[in-house]
Amino acid sequence: MAAHMRRRLRRGATTTAVAAAAVAALAASQAPAATLSEGSAGGDPQAAGEDTASAGNDGAATGNSPYYTDLPPLVTPDRPGSSSNLPAAGRAEAGIPATILAAYKQAERTVATTDPTCRLPWQLLAAIGKVESGQAGGGRVDADGTASPRILGPALNGQGFALIKDTDGGAYDGDAVHDRAVGPMQFIPSTWASWGQDANGDGRKDPNNIYDAALAAGRYLCANDRDLAVSADLDKAVLSYNRSTEYLNTVRSWLSYYQRGTHEVPDGAGTLPTTPSTPLPTLPGPRPGSGPSVTPSPKPSPSKPGGKPSPSPSKPGGGSTSPTPKPPTPPTGEPTPPAETFGSLENAGTGPLRATAGASFDERVSVRARNALGAPLAKAPVTFTVTGDTGTLFAGGKKTVVVRTGADGTATAPELRAGEKAGEFTVTATAGIGRPRTLTYAATVTARQADAIARTDDKELVAVSGEKFTDAVTVRATYKDAAAPGVAVTATMVKDRLGVIDNDKGPYFEDEAGKPVRTLTGLTTDADGKLRLPDIHADGEAGTYLLRLTTEGGGSVVVELTVKAPAETAPEEPASPKAPKATETPQAVKP
Repeated sequence: MAAHMRRRLRRGATTTAVAAAAVAALAASQAPAATLSEGSAGGDPQAAGEDTASAGNDGAATGNSPYYTDLPPLVTPDRPGSSSNLPAAGRAEAGIPATILAAYKQAERTVATTDPTCRLPWQLLAAIGKVESGQAGGGRVDADGTASPRILGPALNGQGFALIKDTDGGAYDGDAVHDRAVGPMQFIPSTWASWGQDANGDGRKDPNNIYDAALAAGRYLCANDRDLAVSADLDKAVLSYNRSTEYLNTVRSWLSYYQRGTHEVPDGAGTLPTTPSTPLPTLPGPRPGSGPSVTPSPKPSPSKPGGKPSPSPSKPGGGSTSPTPKPPTPPTGEPTPPAETFGSLENAGTGPLRATAGASFDERVSVRARNALGAPLAKAPVTFTVTGDTGTLFAGGKKTVVVRTGADGTATAPELRAGEKAGEFTVTATAGIGRPRTLTYAATVTARQADAIARTDDKELVAVSGEKFTDAVTVRATYKDAAAPGVAVTATMVKDRLGVIDNDKGPYFEDEAGKPVRTLTGLTTDADGKLRLPDIHADGEAGTYLLRLTTEGGGSVVVELTVKAPAETAPEEPASPKAPKATETPQAVKP
């Protein structure tokens, strides 16, 4: 048995050495980097996206559990090029089971929405899934994407692996003594407790479900404001999954391989990996990594994740009780994603932002901040800013306000009060430092409205040709039977009551220069909804004319204007001779 174990160890060491050599050779030739083979039954608990500060796992998401070191072919997959155009067939190693592939792509889309600056490629998830579990054991998942049977790594009991005592009561891994890496992306339970996601909407965060696990891995890789399009950040992300240079080289090899082209294969038809990074326990039946652990060689190679000296006992659950060398120091600058690291900013249910000029908006802008684990982030400052020329401001007359998130991660801006100018504007919410997250909301201010307008009296409006109308036209606008102040009114001389045809003859207004105009805009009702029109003049033609007034909101009224010709003046009658009075006596005429 001891000889058999030594042979297995030598095979594992030889495979790792060959893998490293192949990676170097491929890099020199610019061929796709060599990577691990499919599905590691033992999986790396570190890969599951645990808080890198967690004790007992050397800061790795998978607890630095074993992984598969099989490498991709030294040639590119069929039909090289963008993997957005997947060939229908190709080399077996390039095939990814349909449900597994769908989960990786869904995770990429989700992260692109909540953390677009991370630029997570689904091929990175595929590369890690390949190394950790061989794409869930070749795609052995049910219709919901849950691995069947479960995928469990070996017990992390300090015998060849890290010592991580049970943290979940066996809830995820069925082991109430020691933790095990769980699921297609090989999370250890303590990692899953922090980073677990419900990506398929079934109300459960299940590390054995590829949709949940892929999203959790994506969020973990993006922690601490990483930009995975930057090589250094990508290396940090992968090393935070499993702190091993060989692991990084292997994952990068598969990433490069998948980026050159992949194709979809039926679930259960994926190729299976063969070479673990360390000798795994006997695997009973189809459940990889679930068998009892075996004692490894007394001198495991320190270069392999499973063969590193046990962590110092000063770390909780992190090694044997005998004095051992401290684990390697994490790469310089490797970030630690504590629970309060800013992760994403999302809409917390803000509806359409619309209001009438001068009114308050019914909706208030609300956002929710999440930490790098996807949990609500409390006490995070969020800056809300109004941009635009409508005159809209937050209550209190401010264009910018800062609000801290509550316990549920939600921050709600103060009430918005629309300005007097109709038009569009934006409200921007910004949070986070380094690479701030930003959400922008479009908003609209509509003109004040009136659904009815009527004259305030019923006097007949008459003018003599060439004169002004003696009585002014006064109207009152209302909206839902209430006075409508500040409503824009347009007055137009028309030929028909519907206002289809404008009239270029008859009564008119005067502009500032004293020239006749027959349409007035920019008129506005007062605080009581009333409007008194400027003087109306009558031109030379007598007749009945129409004036139509309309409001924003559909109110309208037609007013009749009558122009009469000037009255003709009657000629004066000549004076008749004065008759003598009857009492007068004619005087005698002197001779």
